[in-house]
Amino acid sequence: RLNTCRKELDFIRRRERYVDVLLDLQERGELPVRIVHNDTKINNVMLDRETDKAVCVIDLDTVMPGLSINDFGDSIRFGANTAAEDEQDVSKVSLSLPLFESYTKGFLAGCAGSLTRAEVEMLPMGAKLMTLECGIRFLADYLMGDTYFKTAYPEHNLVRARTQIALVADMEEKWGEMENIVARASFSH
Repeated sequence: RLNTCRKELDFIRRRERYVDVLLDLQERGELPVRIVHNDTKINNVMLDRETDKAVCVIDLDTVMPGLSINDFGDSIRFGANTAAEDEQDVSKVSLSLPLFESYTKGFLAGCAGSLTRAEVEMLPMGAKLMTLECGIRFLADYLMGDTYFKTAYPEHNLVRARTQIALVADMEEKWGEMENIVARASFSH
């Protein structure tokens, strides 16, 4: 399996310098530890069948101390991607800037001014790092024989990893726009 994913491993290795950014800020006291969900995708929100309004958050077994930025990032990874998590055609994968903007505005409104300036400024990094982390997790599981994530076919985790990697690459292309969206949204709150 290693020979089928060298390009993906190279992509990840080239981003090694980013993986500790948030933890380093946390250790220096620049990012506060909060109670977070740690699995903030839309299918962990129960919706009312009649109104489509959120009723409650579910799957609370992952709740623990962590970084607010990671909850934001995971919601972006899952909810602002233009493709399914296991889309085989990575040309369909991109970050929807309108969805990113909506998520950003909603997240900041929901936090009601409780986030620090550093947390707000690092929201794009949270999106990038949670997406990269998930890609690493899918790739690691693929390399270890698919022991953690349920798969439907032998290359399923590799396809998932490639989707996350494509999303990280697209985020990097749109980085300035992501930062501008966060700056505009934070200014309005």
